[in-house]
Amino acid sequence: MSKRTTGLMTLGLALAVCVGTPAADAMIPGISGTSPNPTFNLSVKTGYIATPDGGSYLVWGYAEDPNAMQYPGPTLIVHQGDTVTVNLTNALTVPASMVFPGHVVTATGGSPGLLTSEADPNGGTVTYSFTATHAGTYMYHSGTNPELQIEMGLVGALIVRPTGFNHMAPTAYAHPDSAYDREVLFLETEMDPNIHIAVEQGDPVPLDEWWAVNWFLNGRCAPDTMLAVKNPLLPHQPYNCMPMIHPGEKLLMRLISAGRDSHPFHTHGNNFDIIARDGRLLQSAPGAGADLLVSDFTITVPPGGTADTIFTWTGAGLGWDIYGHDPNDPLEPDEYAPDHGKPFPVTLPTDQELTFGGMWSGSPFLGLLGTLPPGEGGNNPNAGYTYMWHSHNEKEMVNNNIFPGGLMTMLMIVDHSVMIMH
Repeated sequence: MSKRTTGLMTLGLALAVCVGTPAADAMIPGISGTSPNPTFNLSVKTGYIATPDGGSYLVWGYAEDPNAMQYPGPTLIVHQGDTVTVNLTNALTVPASMVFPGHVVTATGGSPGLLTSEADPNGGTVTYSFTATHAGTYMYHSGTNPELQIEMGLVGALIVRPTGFNHMAPTAYAHPDSAYDREVLFLETEMDPNIHIAVEQGDPVPLDEWWAVNWFLNGRCAPDTMLAVKNPLLPHQPYNCMPMIHPGEKLLMRLISAGRDSHPFHTHGNNFDIIARDGRLLQSAPGAGADLLVSDFTITVPPGGTADTIFTWTGAGLGWDIYGHDPNDPLEPDEYAPDHGKPFPVTLPTDQELTFGGMWSGSPFLGLLGTLPPGEGGNNPNAGYTYMWHSHNEKEMVNNNIFPGGLMTMLMIVDHSVMIMH
């Protein structure tokens, strides 16, 4: 890992856990129109993205007009029942378009294409409209030459909030089984740099030789996934993927498989409950709630699919008090009472016998810092617990064969006294 990348990760983590407003920052960043008739003015442009292995690659991206393009495209956030309008202007020298799986779309303007009306090159426009009938997590992407244009970056997320959505007590599907405290988007893509280099140089594009060597969460490869949102060093990759919770909070994971490969995504620390797939709650009958949910620790979303899961963590059943309490100390919020006051079960080695990871706080207890040698640690100023979350395809945890990287991030669990902002 380069000194640049290591330094950026340290900076990002320091910025990610600090005093903030807990309610507003619990939501996924994106753009919202005015309900019930939100309108989005987007354009298709070119730009460059960076990968931590030193790569800089041409991509095609959607942009919130007139701003610069981004990868992935802006996350569009609407409400159930909204009549959504998307005006698309194409600045590329080839046709481009948008399709919205899971929705019945009317397109006007442009030229007929394989899947939808396409915006003509060099300034052509198309208007797409649809009703957001069902709440849930969806993707959008180009319907023009999709085997190339999705690879080039024309993809994004669409989130439909349920009827009666309350940001102070949010649910994903208007049912208590889908209630959550925080939500994070996990939009999975991959890249073959040779495709992008060929497009940039005007060479024949070797789609039949496609072989991914970079993997992304929300448009970033690890460890850049953990940098702050809208980091100025990544101007075309504004979204991060750094899940952070307090013990007992429910994290809604919105997963989108937006590339051509499947990525088995694995969580450490606890299982999650899969409550929905492709924008539909896993229920046996309307109103039943997620009675068909599945508990698992690895989820594979097929290409083009989405899934919603709920993850929580309290440290229950570890057999020792994660806070280092004495038996007479008061309980923490959501603390697992049977372990209250139980001592840490082993004696830690001396500092001279330890190798210090960047996330080690010097203490085994949540929220308590310990003594560290000079220059060690530093990425965990609030003494949180960290768990690596990553693809279970091991080759996808690299940046062009450089480990660690790729489709990976960290979950950070911090004490209730720490307010979280991203």
